[in-house]
Amino acid sequence: MCGKYTFNEPFYTEMVRPLKKIKKNIRLHSEGTETLIVFPICAALFCLLFGYAFSFQSPWFWGLFSILAAIYLVVINFFRCPIRIYEGDTEDLVLAPADGKIVVVEEVEENEYFHDRRIMVSIFMSLFNVHANWVPVDGTIKIVRHHKGRFSAAWLPKASLDNERSTVVIEAENGTEILLRQVAGAMARRIVTYPNEGEDCFIDEHLGFIKFGSRVDVYLPLGTEILVSQGQKTTGNQTVIAKLAPTPLRSAQRDA
Repeated sequence: MCGKYTFNEPFYTEMVRPLKKIKKNIRLHSEGTETLIVFPICAALFCLLFGYAFSFQSPWFWGLFSILAAIYLVVINFFRCPIRIYEGDTEDLVLAPADGKIVVVEEVEENEYFHDRRIMVSIFMSLFNVHANWVPVDGTIKIVRHHKGRFSAAWLPKASLDNERSTVVIEAENGTEILLRQVAGAMARRIVTYPNEGEDCFIDEHLGFIKFGSRVDVYLPLGTEILVSQGQKTTGNQTVIAKLAPTPLRSAQRDA
Protein backbone atom coordinates (compact mmCIF):
# COMPACT_ATOMS: atom_id res chain seq x y z
CA MET A 1 0.00 0.00 0.00
CA CYS A 2 1.01 3.57 -0.45
CA GLY A 3 2.21 4.82 2.91
CA LYS A 4 5.44 5.26 4.78
CA TYR A 5 8.23 5.06 2.22
CA THR A 6 6.51 2.32 0.20
CA PHE A 7 8.91 1.74 -2.68
CA ASN A 8 8.92 -0.80 -5.45
CA GLU A 9 11.72 -0.21 -7.97
CA PRO A 10 14.61 2.19 -8.63
CA PHE A 11 13.59 5.13 -10.77
CA TYR A 12 16.56 7.47 -11.04
CA THR A 13 20.16 6.45 -11.60
CA GLU A 14 21.84 9.69 -12.61
CA MET A 15 23.93 11.68 -10.12
CA VAL A 16 21.53 14.63 -10.08
CA ARG A 17 18.78 12.59 -8.45
CA PRO A 18 19.70 10.19 -5.59
CA LEU A 19 19.18 6.47 -6.02
CA LYS A 20 16.65 6.62 -3.19
CA LYS A 21 14.25 8.32 -5.61
CA ILE A 22 11.95 5.53 -6.64
CA LYS A 23 8.72 5.03 -8.41
CA LYS A 24 5.57 4.25 -6.42
CA ASN A 25 2.98 2.07 -8.14
CA ILE A 26 0.06 2.18 -5.70
CA ARG A 27 -3.25 3.94 -6.26
CA LEU A 28 -4.89 3.94 -2.77
CA HIS A 29 -3.18 5.11 0.40
CA SER A 30 -2.61 2.62 3.23
CA GLU A 31 -4.01 5.16 5.69
CA GLY A 32 -7.44 4.45 4.22
CA THR A 33 -7.37 0.65 4.57
CA GLU A 34 -9.42 0.47 7.76
CA THR A 35 -11.95 3.06 6.62
CA LEU A 36 -12.38 1.51 3.17
CA ILE A 37 -13.08 -1.91 4.74
CA VAL A 38 -15.20 -0.93 7.75
CA PHE A 39 -17.42 1.64 5.99
CA PRO A 40 -18.95 -0.68 3.34
CA ILE A 41 -19.51 -3.43 5.94
CA CYS A 42 -21.37 -1.05 8.26
CA ALA A 43 -23.27 0.48 5.34
CA ALA A 44 -24.33 -2.95 4.05
CA LEU A 45 -25.56 -4.04 7.49
CA PHE A 46 -27.49 -0.80 7.90
CA CYS A 47 -29.10 -1.24 4.48
CA LEU A 48 -30.08 -4.82 5.30
CA LEU A 49 -31.68 -3.81 8.60
CA PHE A 50 -33.50 -0.97 6.87
CA GLY A 51 -34.70 -3.30 4.12
CA TYR A 52 -35.98 -5.94 6.54
CA ALA A 53 -37.69 -3.32 8.72
CA PHE A 54 -39.44 -1.63 5.80
CA SER A 55 -39.05 -3.02 2.30
CA PHE A 56 -36.25 -3.76 -0.13
CA GLN A 57 -38.55 -2.46 -2.86
CA SER A 58 -39.16 0.84 -1.10
CA PRO A 59 -37.83 3.98 -2.81
CA TRP A 60 -36.54 5.01 0.64
CA PHE A 61 -34.32 1.91 0.70
CA TRP A 62 -32.87 2.66 -2.73
CA GLY A 63 -32.47 6.30 -1.80
CA LEU A 64 -30.49 5.30 1.31
CA PHE A 65 -28.43 2.84 -0.74
CA SER A 66 -27.61 5.54 -3.31
CA ILE A 67 -26.55 8.05 -0.63
CA LEU A 68 -24.26 5.55 1.10
CA ALA A 69 -22.77 4.47 -2.22
CA ALA A 70 -22.07 8.11 -3.14
CA ILE A 71 -20.42 8.72 0.24
CA TYR A 72 -18.22 5.66 -0.26
CA LEU A 73 -17.12 6.91 -3.67
CA VAL A 74 -16.14 10.23 -2.05
CA VAL A 75 -14.13 8.33 0.59
CA ILE A 76 -12.36 6.30 -2.11
CA ASN A 77 -11.55 9.52 -3.94
CA PHE A 78 -10.19 11.01 -0.72
CA PHE A 79 -7.69 8.17 -0.24
CA ARG A 80 -6.27 8.33 -3.75
CA CYS A 81 -2.50 7.92 -3.88
CA PRO A 82 -1.42 9.07 -7.36
CA ILE A 83 1.93 8.19 -8.87
CA ARG A 84 3.91 11.43 -9.08
CA ILE A 85 7.56 11.85 -9.95
CA TYR A 86 8.99 15.34 -10.42
CA GLU A 87 10.93 15.22 -13.67
CA GLY A 88 12.85 18.52 -13.53
CA ASP A 89 15.99 19.72 -11.79
CA THR A 90 15.18 20.25 -8.09
CA GLU A 91 18.15 22.44 -7.13
CA ASP A 92 16.99 25.15 -4.69
CA LEU A 93 13.34 24.52 -5.59
CA VAL A 94 10.50 24.07 -3.10
CA LEU A 95 7.64 21.94 -4.40
CA ALA A 96 4.08 22.00 -3.13
CA PRO A 97 3.73 19.48 -0.29
CA ALA A 98 0.01 19.02 -0.96
CA ASP A 99 -2.84 19.29 -3.43
CA GLY A 100 -5.18 22.20 -2.78
CA LYS A 101 -5.45 25.96 -3.03
CA ILE A 102 -3.07 28.66 -1.82
CA VAL A 103 -4.96 30.54 0.93
CA VAL A 104 -2.08 32.54 2.45
CA VAL A 105 1.11 34.09 1.08
CA GLU A 106 2.42 36.58 3.61
CA GLU A 107 5.28 37.54 5.90
CA VAL A 108 4.65 36.38 9.47
CA GLU A 109 6.42 35.89 12.78
CA GLU A 110 7.31 32.22 13.28
CA ASN A 111 7.67 31.67 17.04
CA GLU A 112 7.91 27.90 17.43
CA TYR A 113 11.32 27.19 15.91
CA PHE A 114 12.89 30.12 14.04
CA HIS A 115 11.65 32.97 16.25
CA ASP A 116 11.95 35.45 13.41
CA ARG A 117 10.12 36.70 10.34
CA ARG A 118 9.35 34.15 7.61
CA ILE A 119 7.28 33.93 4.46
CA MET A 120 4.32 31.60 5.05
CA VAL A 121 2.68 29.80 2.14
CA SER A 122 -0.45 27.90 3.18
CA ILE A 123 -2.22 25.25 1.10
CA PHE A 124 -5.79 24.34 2.04
CA MET A 125 -6.97 20.82 1.16
CA SER A 126 -10.69 20.31 0.66
CA LEU A 127 -12.50 17.01 1.13
CA PHE A 128 -12.05 16.31 -2.58
CA ASN A 129 -8.26 16.79 -2.72
CA VAL A 130 -5.63 14.08 -2.41
CA HIS A 131 -4.55 14.21 1.25
CA ALA A 132 -1.16 12.57 0.95
CA ASN A 133 1.61 15.07 1.74
CA TRP A 134 4.96 15.13 -0.08
CA VAL A 135 8.48 16.15 0.96
CA PRO A 136 9.01 19.56 -0.70
CA VAL A 137 12.85 19.60 -0.81
CA ASP A 138 15.78 17.21 -0.81
CA GLY A 139 17.52 17.38 2.55
CA THR A 140 17.64 16.12 6.14
CA ILE A 141 14.87 15.97 8.74
CA LYS A 142 15.92 18.17 11.67
CA ILE A 143 12.80 18.32 13.85
CA VAL A 144 9.52 16.37 14.07
CA ARG A 145 7.01 17.51 16.70
CA HIS A 146 3.32 16.81 17.29
CA HIS A 147 1.08 19.30 19.08
CA LYS A 148 -2.39 18.62 20.42
CA GLY A 149 -4.99 21.29 19.84
CA ARG A 150 -8.42 22.21 18.57
CA PHE A 151 -10.21 21.14 15.40
CA SER A 152 -11.38 24.50 14.06
CA ALA A 153 -11.88 25.19 10.37
CA ALA A 154 -8.46 24.83 8.71
CA TRP A 155 -8.77 27.99 6.62
CA LEU A 156 -9.00 30.26 9.69
CA PRO A 157 -5.83 32.36 10.31
CA LYS A 158 -5.23 30.98 13.82
CA ALA A 159 -5.66 27.33 12.78
CA SER A 160 -1.90 26.88 12.33
CA LEU A 161 -1.35 27.80 15.99
CA ASP A 162 -4.53 26.58 17.74
CA ASN A 163 -5.37 23.35 15.91
CA GLU A 164 -3.94 19.86 16.22
CA ARG A 165 -0.75 19.95 14.16
CA SER A 166 2.64 18.44 13.38
CA THR A 167 5.78 20.46 12.75
CA VAL A 168 8.61 19.23 10.51
CA VAL A 169 11.85 21.16 9.95
CA ILE A 170 13.96 20.17 6.94
CA GLU A 171 17.48 21.34 6.21
CA ALA A 172 17.68 21.54 2.43
CA GLU A 173 20.80 20.50 0.51
CA ASN A 174 21.96 24.12 0.27
CA GLY A 175 21.82 24.51 4.07
CA THR A 176 18.54 26.46 4.21
CA GLU A 177 16.05 25.33 6.83
CA ILE A 178 12.34 25.33 6.03
CA LEU A 179 9.46 24.48 8.33
CA LEU A 180 6.31 22.60 7.37
CA ARG A 181 3.24 22.44 9.56
CA GLN A 182 0.52 19.85 8.94
CA VAL A 183 -2.67 21.33 10.41
CA ALA A 184 -5.86 19.43 11.25
CA GLY A 185 -9.20 20.91 10.25
CA ALA A 186 -12.78 20.74 11.51
CA MET A 187 -13.15 17.23 10.06
CA ALA A 188 -9.53 16.07 10.25
CA ARG A 189 -8.95 13.97 13.35
CA ARG A 190 -5.67 12.31 12.53
CA ILE A 191 -2.33 13.62 11.32
CA VAL A 192 0.34 11.14 10.27
CA THR A 193 3.97 12.18 9.79
CA TYR A 194 6.33 9.54 8.43
CA PRO A 195 9.97 10.77 8.67
CA ASN A 196 12.04 10.65 11.84
CA GLU A 197 14.60 13.18 13.01
CA GLY A 198 18.01 12.69 11.41
CA GLU A 199 16.73 10.87 8.32
CA ASP A 200 17.51 11.97 4.79
CA CYS A 201 14.43 12.95 2.80
CA PHE A 202 13.84 13.46 -0.90
CA ILE A 203 11.31 14.99 -3.24
CA ASP A 204 8.90 12.27 -4.51
CA GLU A 205 8.67 10.74 -1.01
CA HIS A 206 5.59 11.00 1.16
CA LEU A 207 5.86 13.24 4.21
CA GLY A 208 2.59 12.09 5.74
CA PHE A 209 -1.18 12.11 5.51
CA ILE A 210 -4.02 14.15 7.03
CA LYS A 211 -7.52 12.68 7.16
CA PHE A 212 -10.54 14.68 5.98
CA GLY A 213 -9.94 18.35 5.25
CA SER A 214 -6.91 20.28 6.44
CA ARG A 215 -3.97 22.49 5.41
CA VAL A 216 -0.18 22.51 5.16
CA ASP A 217 1.84 25.64 5.99
CA VAL A 218 5.34 26.14 4.61
CA TYR A 219 7.64 28.71 6.28
CA LEU A 220 10.44 30.00 4.05
CA PRO A 221 13.29 32.47 4.69
CA LEU A 222 12.88 36.10 3.75
CA GLY A 223 14.43 36.62 0.32
CA THR A 224 12.92 33.40 -1.05
CA GLU A 225 11.43 33.86 -4.51
CA ILE A 226 7.75 32.95 -4.21
CA LEU A 227 6.36 31.50 -7.45
CA VAL A 228 2.68 31.12 -6.49
CA SER A 229 -0.08 33.54 -5.54
CA GLN A 230 -3.10 33.46 -3.28
CA GLY A 231 -6.02 31.57 -4.80
CA GLN A 232 -3.81 29.46 -7.07
CA LYS A 233 -4.38 25.70 -7.13
CA THR A 234 -1.45 23.37 -6.42
CA THR A 235 -0.58 19.79 -7.23
CA GLY A 236 1.52 18.02 -4.62
CA ASN A 237 5.06 17.14 -5.75
CA GLN A 238 4.48 18.94 -9.07
CA THR A 239 3.79 22.65 -8.52
CA VAL A 240 6.92 24.71 -7.76
CA ILE A 241 5.92 27.15 -5.01
CA ALA A 242 9.29 28.85 -4.39
CA LYS A 243 12.98 29.07 -5.21
CA LEU A 244 15.41 29.38 -2.31
CA ALA A 245 17.93 32.19 -2.35
CA PRO A 246 21.58 31.16 -2.99
CA THR A 247 23.57 30.36 0.14
CA PRO A 248 27.33 30.21 0.86
CA LEU A 249 27.04 26.43 1.08
CA ARG A 250 25.50 26.18 -2.40
CA SER A 251 28.09 28.59 -3.82
CA ALA A 252 30.90 26.50 -2.34
CA GLN A 253 29.40 23.32 -3.83
CA ARG A 254 29.25 24.94 -7.26
CA ASP A 255 32.84 26.20 -7.03
CA ALA A 256 34.03 22.75 -6.01
